[in-house]
Amino acid sequence: MEGEVGGRSTSAVEARRVLGMRVDATSYEHAATEILGWASHGEPRYVCIATVNNVIEAHDNPAYQRVMEDADLVTPDGMPLVWGLGLLGVRGATRVYGPDLTPILCQRAAAAGIPVGFYGSTPEVLADLTANLARRCPNLRIAYAASPPFKPQTPDEDAAVRERIDRSGVRVLFVGLGTPKQELWMAANPGGRAGRHGRGRGRVRLHRGAQAAGAEPLAAARPRMALPSGQRATTALAAVPVSQSEVRRALRGAAPQALVLG
Repeated sequence: MEGEVGGRSTSAVEARRVLGMRVDATSYEHAATEILGWASHGEPRYVCIATVNNVIEAHDNPAYQRVMEDADLVTPDGMPLVWGLGLLGVRGATRVYGPDLTPILCQRAAAAGIPVGFYGSTPEVLADLTANLARRCPNLRIAYAASPPFKPQTPDEDAAVRERIDRSGVRVLFVGLGTPKQELWMAANPGGRAGRHGRGRGRVRLHRGAQAAGAEPLAAARPRMALPSGQRATTALAAVPVSQSEVRRALRGAAPQALVLG
């Protein structure tokens, strides 16, 4: 573990490095406010919901560590990261768990009229997820949902995906491709032709933090392949690898404790 870090594009929030990887001492309230604010202003951003898997991958792979460093927000999804923040001097560090953050974001997006989208997982899990969210958030506009094949896609196929996402008008895109693929995808796809700091046409990308590796609902990464510009901005989110049963349990169960925001 290391000390304090800076240089993020989020509002004031403490951060520390755990084995070299930045982790932000955010909260459900802070993360949801930042993400929906970026989405409403059309700012292209990406958010990583981090576990120990991300830390180890970043420690072993400098290129992946740069992807995590460039993220606009890195939340402590796993409790070991929360404990690490505490040991590094962050008082009151709390977990920001993807399966709890997702419904919070969807409820707020529904209230604000912000369209969301999902990219990743299997067709069955994706259908189950979107149906459950539609029941929980009747006014939620799901403008895009797609389950890509597990095989590597050709450049033409990648371009077609980016165009469909852009045309959908999605402002918050949940990505679930498994770590590290989802973070690399987000980093390579800035979320609008306007670019990383563009306004009015960007989208926020983030991973849900509630999927199984390689097959879960969406995460946010910022790849370097510019997405075509669209009429509306998109916010993308990336999902961390967790079991599909946890995804279903999180979305079918009672209102998550994360909804009680201090």
